[in-house]
Amino acid sequence: MDVREVSAEDVELEYVSAAGVRERGSLGRLWSVPFELVRPERRFPAFRGQDNWCGWYWSATCGGHVGYESWLERDHLMLLDFDPLVTGMASQPFRLSWAGSDGKRMRHTPDFFVRRADGTALVVDVRPDKRIGPDDAVKFAVTAAACRSVGWDFARVGTPDGVLMANVRWLSGYRHPRVHRPEVAARLAEVFADGCGLLAGALRVGDQIAVLPVLFHLLWRRVLAVDLEAGLLSAHSRVRLGTVQEGGGDADASAVVASG
Repeated sequence: MDVREVSAEDVELEYVSAAGVRERGSLGRLWSVPFELVRPERRFPAFRGQDNWCGWYWSATCGGHVGYESWLERDHLMLLDFDPLVTGMASQPFRLSWAGSDGKRMRHTPDFFVRRADGTALVVDVRPDKRIGPDDAVKFAVTAAACRSVGWDFARVGTPDGVLMANVRWLSGYRHPRVHRPEVAARLAEVFADGCGLLAGALRVGDQIAVLPVLFHLLWRRVLAVDLEAGLLSAHSRVRLGTVQEGGGDADASAVVASG
């Protein structure tokens, strides 16, 4: 198939609905399905000697678990969860198939389907450059063309920046709403209105043991902001007010792009 001529009717899509029913049809017919709500198209394997790590990540965005098939997928899932423009996501959302140049059927299951606050969609494949063979390159190219044909974005991502990822992993430990304390959050917003050091600002609010978890939760939610690529979070990291306000919509914030 010439990827320049891929149409939505050339590609068959198969998925498992939220009710557990397997559905099949052309991408052109099924593209409007809310794939951020579907079940994984395939199971996550687990066996002795397995060289990749599968698991389930609790997403603050979804309020539930989303599966992954490697730690690299988990990291990108975490970055998507951290992105305030993302409102929903599903792993292994569907299987695409199409006729290859030799007439044989080619198949590919993307890693994630992402829904944004503005209603647009993003399909994500996670694979480092060094692990892309000729067949993989074709599958990614056809998948990207198929996505374009229905107005979806497509991204093939690799290894994220190490410093950014380390900081996001740390903040993810405070992503659950149970960490939030409104009275402490309000005071933190006042203290960091003009920006100051992380620990100095926390101590102005109260005991650091009680205050820091709320501070990290607000950093996760973008109510507070810090440069996560400049260096590892420390007592001296400069924290300021973010673009997301308490009670406001995350869609007003700038996104962290989950890219390698």
